[in-house]
Amino acid sequence: MAEHAQVHAEVHGHDHDHHHDHDHDHDHHEQSFISKYVFSEDHKTIAKQFLIMGLIWAFIGGAMSVIFRLQLGFPDMNLEFLRPILGTWINETGKLGQEQYLALVTMHGTIMVFFVLTAGLSGTFSNFLIPLQVGAPDMASGFLNMLSFWFFFLASVIMFASLFIETGPASGGWVVYPPLSALPQAMSGSGLGMTMWLMSMSIFIASSLLGSINYITTVINMRTKGMSFTRLPLTIWAFFLTAIIGVLSFPVLFAAALLLIFDRSMGTSFYLDQIYIGGEALHNQGGSAILYQHLFWFLGHPEVYIVLLPALGITSEIIATNSRKPIFGYHAMIGSMIGIGFLSFIVWAHHMFMTGMNPFLGTVFMFLTLIIAVPSAVKAFNYIATLWQGNIIFTPAMLFSIGLVSVFISGGVTGIVLGNNALDIQLHDTYFVVAHFHIVMGSASFFGFVAGVYHWFPKMFGRMMDAKLGYIHFWITFIGIYCVFFPMHYTGIAGFPRRYYSHTGFDAFNKFADLNMFISGAAIVTFFAQGLFAFNFVYSIFRGRIAPENPWNATTLEWTTPRVPGHGNWPHGQIPHVHRWAYDYSKPNADKDGFGDFIPQHIPLSQTPNSNTEHDMAHSHKAQHA
Repeated sequence: MAEHAQVHAEVHGHDHDHHHDHDHDHDHHEQSFISKYVFSEDHKTIAKQFLIMGLIWAFIGGAMSVIFRLQLGFPDMNLEFLRPILGTWINETGKLGQEQYLALVTMHGTIMVFFVLTAGLSGTFSNFLIPLQVGAPDMASGFLNMLSFWFFFLASVIMFASLFIETGPASGGWVVYPPLSALPQAMSGSGLGMTMWLMSMSIFIASSLLGSINYITTVINMRTKGMSFTRLPLTIWAFFLTAIIGVLSFPVLFAAALLLIFDRSMGTSFYLDQIYIGGEALHNQGGSAILYQHLFWFLGHPEVYIVLLPALGITSEIIATNSRKPIFGYHAMIGSMIGIGFLSFIVWAHHMFMTGMNPFLGTVFMFLTLIIAVPSAVKAFNYIATLWQGNIIFTPAMLFSIGLVSVFISGGVTGIVLGNNALDIQLHDTYFVVAHFHIVMGSASFFGFVAGVYHWFPKMFGRMMDAKLGYIHFWITFIGIYCVFFPMHYTGIAGFPRRYYSHTGFDAFNKFADLNMFISGAAIVTFFAQGLFAFNFVYSIFRGRIAPENPWNATTLEWTTPRVPGHGNWPHGQIPHVHRWAYDYSKPNADKDGFGDFIPQHIPLSQTPNSNTEHDMAHSHKAQHA
């Protein structure tokens, strides 16, 4: 009886999909430009909106880093030529102002971590791939999806506007620690700019939560028939776990920002105690600036994996596809991502070894921090094992994915150094920390982001990006990133402090002037190399070669849709059913079955009698038993 009801529900559901899809197609023809491209509820259009907004922010955030690297690498250079862009930020002597330098560092960190690597990466690929790869016509809620982008857009407008106010944008470092951020009178960057920063981040968090709830609901409830959790591509597992981490951690940052707003505007003392400004004692008492650090880093460390896990998921898909091999250790990869997600919530205080915490507690956090290296090492090992003896096709996406594995390993090794509290006390707030997180989080996530664009561009826009430009882009970026961040480890071990406007006043650091100049030169070259990617991206949208329906011979469901899928993804609601896992590459005797060296997920096992694997047979047996 239950089976009959289930079959009836499926048939009824398909009929409803047909009817809904027909109506939707009818409405689709009558949509205005605004409803189709601006306030769209189609997950693919929303993904492109996140992508383009993320790329714009990446350019702005990268340009900021070039400006302050000019200041650091060439402290005697006259920056008068930047006055048309920076205006009064360049002072009468032709130098960047000291408070403006701190503002640039603050805005660069905020933009890159939140607006590029969180919204740009997750917003683009979670939106684009989740419905296509799980076999759903759209997200669970198109309206919430649309709201998530427009909340992000509003947050972006407020953050961007703060650059143009008279007192300047927020300038308390991207972590905006109190009391500098809690007292509007502390410095010019603590005034209106900080208020706008807090407003923008609060709206951004709402955007992130709306998106995450949608992703989780879609993965759980809207998978096509046969798409069990153990048949999901690793991309979907990564996006799914990232969304769960976001739902659990972002509200804590919202609470931290809200209490900071109360302290700034309503006279409360959550973070303030015994404060003196200009010799005058303020009335605040009973608060703790360390409380803010706990709240911030409870989001701040999961945030590392909110930006890293989607990039690792994208890399899994691209490496398996272009190695023409099944991904090595599929279940181990899922287990490692779950382990990373869990451990990311219980290591936050390793950012706080210098706050005077109990040494025993510091040891506990050190132990937990070092354990997180184990699931990370599992992922690195599995990538290498997948590449081993594969028939590797070096597309630009594949090169960036292999580059991600490289920077993930080299940056992760320095994380083990910083996770040791005895060593961290010596290296804290030096350039060693800057080098570590820019390699392991910033560069790895950026590589995953760019790899995803190269790989799924044909499905997004129906055209191919130019491969030769992609190769040039990769090699300049890969070499440039190591030239920028590898020497920073050395200067950090020597005690070179971060966030200092100039080091020329310190005899101990003057000997690093040439190395600093080299780092700045490499950063400038690497930044301008991204212009190749920008040109390739924009040119290919309009003039690129028309893409085949499945240019990479991949197995996942998005390549079963039309070249540029319409709203609903599959014509007439004909969503394919899934019969196998996502990595059927290089199957024995696959050629005899007529599928080349790969078998798409929607091909029934009965059509490939020569190539049933233990994985397929186990699934088939479970399905029959159920």
